[in-house]
Amino acid sequence: MKKIILTAFTAAILLLFSSPAYALFTVSAGVPFSHSFADTEVAESDGVSGLFLAAKLPIMVGVGIETYKTKLKGSTTTLATSMYDIFYQLPIPIVNLTLGLGMGSTELQCVGCSTTYDKGTATQWYTSVGIPIFPFFDAHLSLRRVSSKIKKTAASGGTEYDLGGTVAGIGIAFGF
Repeated sequence: MKKIILTAFTAAILLLFSSPAYALFTVSAGVPFSHSFADTEVAESDGVSGLFLAAKLPIMVGVGIETYKTKLKGSTTTLATSMYDIFYQLPIPIVNLTLGLGMGSTELQCVGCSTTYDKGTATQWYTSVGIPIFPFFDAHLSLRRVSSKIKKTAASGGTEYDLGGTVAGIGIAFGF
């Protein structure tokens, strides 16, 4: 009888504290900590800063917005990225696994960049893995694969540069 009670108690503890609570509304915030470019001949990252914000409804579909700037190594130029996201949180009991898509724009920012380079379009897919710490609260890591191309203006030669790459982030989510 002791084994049955101990097993039931252990199972209840694991289920109650390792599965996410079902909140009516969830908000999350995160920051990027790494940005690497796919084509290192074009650009290399010298640090990234910004913000990821997202909100999820009880139907497990959510929307988000993100904006971040990546300083390019060896110059005063930054790559500014803004995205609008839509995502789906898979109904997995132990982790919060999220898959999403985003669309937005990228722009090189420096003295004279606005006259030399056009604003580029950007798309992305991303995934996020959250570990519930307490009911209604989790910490998550995200990985974004961004595709982005920026063109020189026609007056500057029209050359196209591939500034796509990978962005990693960390964040927290709170449900209520």
